[in-house]
Amino acid sequence: MVQVPRRPVISAPTLIRSLARISTFTPPEAAPSLSDRMSQWVGWTDAIALSSALKAPPPAAMSGVRSAAHGPASELTRVRADLAAAIARDCGLAAAPGGQIRALSAAERQRAASFAEFPAYRQRYATSQQTMDTAISALRTRLRGQLAAQSPDTARLASVDTVMERVMGTRERTLLASVPNLLEAHFVRLRDTEQAAMAAPRAPGAPPLAPAGTWLDTFHRDMQSILLAELDIRLEPIEGLIAALASVHPGENVSEPGQHDPLPR
Repeated sequence: MVQVPRRPVISAPTLIRSLARISTFTPPEAAPSLSDRMSQWVGWTDAIALSSALKAPPPAAMSGVRSAAHGPASELTRVRADLAAAIARDCGLAAAPGGQIRALSAAERQRAASFAEFPAYRQRYATSQQTMDTAISALRTRLRGQLAAQSPDTARLASVDTVMERVMGTRERTLLASVPNLLEAHFVRLRDTEQAAMAAPRAPGAPPLAPAGTWLDTFHRDMQSILLAELDIRLEPIEGLIAALASVHPGENVSEPGQHDPLPR
């Protein structure tokens, strides 16, 4: 496997640590407080909308909202599994029987590496982001509908979440759209490192090199791990809504935030 020097990384969310491992990006030693970040991201019109949603009298609980065919936890598990499988496909990893992820064969890897260009992976990354955005937004809307049907207080929470999705969604998409730029630099480093190793004279007794094209398999898996970390971040609001539903119906099988089913890595 191609080895690219990795730097030590300070404690940070998984996505930030993953990006730091593959790039020269350095996470801040002390992250700004949430209130400081919010003051930068939320404009005065957004602040008014949030304030209005928080201060408005609790709306009446909605009636006639159909329950989902499965519980919230099951819905989250299904959406997470579907998106993880889509990410594997977009990263060039094929699903083998049993749901395991199959690495490319040596012949496939060498051929793919010979023709690999990053713009195709930039498009794949954008496709994965759009798939996540669509599926998660639909699930978030369904969960808000369930909250709105429970009580006036949970209906108000659903109203606040509607505003938060609009306010924070644009900022989130802008930040995450920059991730492919870091991946491109990683793509080039992996490719150039293998090419330099293949071209360098070999000393007698030196250990054998990894098969040609191994760098692309490494890149596929790094891209997959970063997209899965991004998926976790995108699902955090969903976990919050599920926790709110669990508080209304204690004892139901609802996952707590941060308790995820294992994903293929």
